[in-house]
Amino acid sequence: MNKAGFSGKPQNSSNDLGDDIPVAVRDTPVAAPKMWLQPQILMIGGVAGFILLALISGFLFFLTAPKKTADSQPLPATSAPPTPAPSNNSSDTVLGHFPYPEAPQSELVTISANRGIRMRKSAAQKFEEMVAAARSAGVTIVPISGFRSVKDQEQLFFAVGAQRNQTPAERAALSAPPGHSEHHTGYAVDVGDGKVPATNLQTNFDNTKAYQWLQANAARFSFEMSFPKNNVQGVSYEPWHWRFVGDRDSLEMFYKARNLKPAKISP
Repeated sequence: MNKAGFSGKPQNSSNDLGDDIPVAVRDTPVAAPKMWLQPQILMIGGVAGFILLALISGFLFFLTAPKKTADSQPLPATSAPPTPAPSNNSSDTVLGHFPYPEAPQSELVTISANRGIRMRKSAAQKFEEMVAAARSAGVTIVPISGFRSVKDQEQLFFAVGAQRNQTPAERAALSAPPGHSEHHTGYAVDVGDGKVPATNLQTNFDNTKAYQWLQANAARFSFEMSFPKNNVQGVSYEPWHWRFVGDRDSLEMFYKARNLKPAKISP
């Protein structure tokens, strides 16, 4: 017998306790979000940790790295001053004589046909003019020696020195060592008085008319005495040895070698 309101059908499962959860909520899985977020959080945390570790490592390296200061600058390869260019001064001399170049053969001309004495063209021209001017004044100036090669100077310096039993220092007072003679340049000439040949290459040449005329007139032809008395080189007095300083090459060659200054002219 059926009771009123009682149905023989089984009760709908919607009346169970689970029916209290809304359908919309029940359709969305609860465990899924937790399973998806967990790897993301781990990945973000790992990256953040790596960045933090890199920052800490960089900071520690900055603190411990050696500081570059003025004291730690690399030193130059050498602290020695540069070697100065060689110059013609007293340190270049050999026994008081300066080095001189040998004149090129193409620049040499004969000033005495019978003896084959040669000088550079510019010096030879002025020498011939000087000799002619002296002759017109009744004075005879003759050339004794002009250009000499280095080989000629070797014979003159060493062989003659040995014959006279002279030391190199003693010989240098009378003749320059090879490579250091003004005669190499073609601008120098030894002269004598043609009327008093006994005075040739002697200090008493300064008593002759030729010497006296040269003292008064040689400068007009750009000639000067190379080794006057008490010269700074310590070379013996040679009143017969004169040199030409009448062009740029000769002037620079002789004046640079000695670092000479022009003589002061008395008023």
